[in-house]
Amino acid sequence: MTESVQRVAIVTGGSGGIGRATAARLGGAGLGVVVHYSGNADRAQDAVDAIISAGGRAISVRADIAEETDVEALFESAEQEFGGIDVVVHTAGVMPLAPVAEMELAEFDRLMRTNVRGTFVVAQQAAKRLKSGGSIVLFSSSVTRLQQPNYAAYAASKGAVEAMTLILARELRGRDITVNTIAPGPTATPLFLDGKPQEVIDQLASMSPLERLGQPDDIADTVASVIDAHWVNGQILYTNGGIA
Repeated sequence: MTESVQRVAIVTGGSGGIGRATAARLGGAGLGVVVHYSGNADRAQDAVDAIISAGGRAISVRADIAEETDVEALFESAEQEFGGIDVVVHTAGVMPLAPVAEMELAEFDRLMRTNVRGTFVVAQQAAKRLKSGGSIVLFSSSVTRLQQPNYAAYAASKGAVEAMTLILARELRGRDITVNTIAPGPTATPLFLDGKPQEVIDQLASMSPLERLGQPDDIADTVASVIDAHWVNGQILYTNGGIA
């Protein structure tokens, strides 16, 4: 174990998009950061190097977030490297889109395994291991309110995350650990932009009164605020520029 830091965060999906922006934001605030990734080790190392170059401390760890032994090893790596865990930010997820009548059930099962089981497994380890005063931040989506065609399966997976949030916050009574979920709107990440023609992107950007897509840094700022605002607990925070 290396010299301890003041606070420690695990950021799942921390190698790209909202996760990377969040890892950088927390690293810049002085937290030791464990950047989780599932497949691209080079991209994860780039995220770690950026945090270290800015004066922070970070490591990367690979894990299948829906596999219990992998997630246990992820948390154990954080404890061995930094001495404990204070914050878990779970951004990792997938977003295959199709109408209900056309979605392949194998794709539906993959979505639910990653977004629902994965969230449950990460939240379970966080509930077991976080220090007093800690924070768990999960991720939903504003599509649970928008009722957009093609998003039924994805929205259903995120509805499950919202239910977990409300219940886990109450199950942790007496532990001084907060549990909240961020629900972004359209945000300019590879996950969101992939496969969308420019006219669709422009239409989605126009939905907000601020007339733009969200940026990963917008969401990272919200995560940091929720972690600092320890009286915010058991909430779903729609972070979407005012679209819903």
